[in-house]
Amino acid sequence: MASDTMAARAHTTTPTADRRRAPSARAGLTVLAVVLSLISLFPVLWMVTSSFKTRATVTDGRLIPRDFTFQNFVYVFTEVPFGRYLWNSFFISSVITVAALFFHSMAAYALARLRFPGREKLFGAIFATLLVTAPVVLIPLFLVARELGLLDSYAGLIIPAIFNAFGIFLLRQFYLGLPKELEEAAVVDGCGHWRVYWNIVLPMSRPILSALAIFFFLANWNAFVWPLVATSDQDLTVVQLGISSFQTQYTSNWNYILAASTVAALPMLILFFVFQRQIVESVKTSGLK
Repeated sequence: MASDTMAARAHTTTPTADRRRAPSARAGLTVLAVVLSLISLFPVLWMVTSSFKTRATVTDGRLIPRDFTFQNFVYVFTEVPFGRYLWNSFFISSVITVAALFFHSMAAYALARLRFPGREKLFGAIFATLLVTAPVVLIPLFLVARELGLLDSYAGLIIPAIFNAFGIFLLRQFYLGLPKELEEAAVVDGCGHWRVYWNIVLPMSRPILSALAIFFFLANWNAFVWPLVATSDQDLTVVQLGISSFQTQYTSNWNYILAASTVAALPMLILFFVFQRQIVESVKTSGLK
């Protein structure tokens, strides 16, 4: 009898204890998220504030500048063709993003919906390229680009960067989660594979395509190694190579480097804050569990 009474008391107090622990756990996670956010935000804040410092005070360790100046930005846009660097990066990143989304979506739809011999093996081979790092293929890629006459050209900077197994994989997972009934109804109405893809699949792919567009644009905006290898023409210099031009063998003009980095980071920050909803939606609807 006593044991039954104790069990009944434990049963009645457990929900209350759970309700007390839930707010405390939520508060702990909130504090942790705030701390991690501040840690992530501090380097960006330090970069922005230091870009307004003079060369003599840029390494003083202070977050707030003592000598506030705009001359770093004036130098970046007057003494160096930084506007040209920004245009090159924007043009190359935009073309790669549009072309990659177009070809990746077609390849992913074919791998997800069409039945043909060797489909799974082909997808496995594409997915396996994710295990190959960029330095491994850098020299072979350079030799192929040289033989095709792609060096020192926009084509040499754009074409090798279009293929990306991650985009094909993510889009394929998304297409596998789409209801087949919509496509079957379109086929019954006389639509072919191309019309089903263009009129039904692509409009339903806007969330995942928006997120992939941001990822592709960011990756190519920050590209450094391949543009360094593939180009020597100053008119084709991208923004990351332009920033590195402020560094010499014996010294680094950190005030100019930070000013140029701040200008280069602004488009990325704007893109993230404008399209952060699409990024979250793509994670929820990508079919990844």
